[in-house]
Amino acid sequence: MNPVVHFELPCDDRERLARFFERAFGWKYQLLGPDMGHYVILTTAEQDARPDAPRGAINGGLFQRSADMPAQSPGIVIGVTDIRDSMRKVEAAGGQVLGEPMDIPGVGAYVAFLDTEGNRSSMLQPLMNP
Repeated sequence: MNPVVHFELPCDDRERLARFFERAFGWKYQLLGPDMGHYVILTTAEQDARPDAPRGAINGGLFQRSADMPAQSPGIVIGVTDIRDSMRKVEAAGGQVLGEPMDIPGVGAYVAFLDTEGNRSSMLQPLMNP
């Protein structure tokens, strides 16, 4: 079974939205720079739901809305062991993979997809721990 390991939310003003979650729920955030697409990492729990940390909570992130990106809506990120195999399974099940996997430095390979109802989610093949 492939667990949900992360969530993502689109935003127009990343600092405003990050501060909202900090003030409303006590979440911590880290603003990343242009080399990481101005992504924002949200920490909702001290330990997340990665396979080596099975406490049931997940962390998330914010991404800047952009006219050249498809399906910019809230979504979940599903941890997979083989992203290419999972892409084939998504398509075989009636979904649509949105582009090719991109490498996120220090994290792993990532690609978004649409399910049969048009909901955007994504997959992450994490880098293996040394």
